[in-house]
Amino acid sequence: MKASILYRIASVLLLLFAVGHTLGFRQSDPTWGVDALLGSMRSIHFNVQGFSRTYWDLFLAAGFSVGVFYLFSAVLAWQLGGLRAETLAAMRATVWALALCFAAITFVSWRYLFIFPFVFSIVITLFLTAAAWLSAKTT
Repeated sequence: MKASILYRIASVLLLLFAVGHTLGFRQSDPTWGVDALLGSMRSIHFNVQGFSRTYWDLFLAAGFSVGVFYLFSAVLAWQLGGLRAETLAAMRATVWALALCFAAITFVSWRYLFIFPFVFSIVITLFLTAAAWLSAKTT
């Protein structure tokens, strides 16, 4: 399989991951018993560098930042999929940095999250790693 196809597949998966994360990270199930905690996160305000914030604000900022990063990664993977083999080979640091970044995200997902983001991260990491490997061999 060609690196360009692997990058395009990874890009679509990253886009789905971005949408799923952005729509889902704020959801909670009443059976988790965290309603009081979420209420506290939303209601207790504190001042940070002249801004009144809550822990819910910080949670939202972190969650939306992850969604933006996944969206950027989807665009980057799509763009990498459109490059000539020689150009990809010259971008070794970039393609391996992207693959290693998602390997780290896979570890974080395994350690702190749950099965859906873990599996998505594994699959994306595999596609990006395979694409990076093939990119280096095309010179």
